[in-house]
Amino acid sequence: MYPEHARHAPAERAVQVHQPTPLQPVPAPLIPMHPDHIPTVASIVLPDGRVVTGYAIEPAHPAPITAAPAVSRTAVNVALGGVGFAAVCGGLLLLTSFIAALAAFVHQLIILAAVIFGGWIAAQVLGPRHGQGGTVVTIRKAVFKRNHFHG
Repeated sequence: MYPEHARHAPAERAVQVHQPTPLQPVPAPLIPMHPDHIPTVASIVLPDGRVVTGYAIEPAHPAPITAAPAVSRTAVNVALGGVGFAAVCGGLLLLTSFIAALAAFVHQLIILAAVIFGGWIAAQVLGPRHGQGGTVVTIRKAVFKRNHFHG
């Protein structure tokens, strides 16, 4: 113990009274409130008989903890992109098949046109000539003597 405390009686050391400095009241701004929203006033009786009156303060509720998803959002987005790409590839495969079939059909039409047009040209060139404006001579009996025609 310190020497200055040694001369005090034990009873004086046990009880120490502190006088608090009073605070100057600060006028609070009045906020208009609906009567239904005014919180209730609570009073508490302290063990020494004093009564403390004030508004009940709601304890702050922490934000609910959201559980982390089992799969990351990036992985889900990549998977959905893969599914969409697969769907598009299927459509592109059908589109390329359609284009190949259309090209084969056009190729067959060109060959058919060449055969028909070529046959028509051959018939015109090799066929009988009608309406050419010539004289038709029918020979029934002809005698050739010394490369001379007697008719």
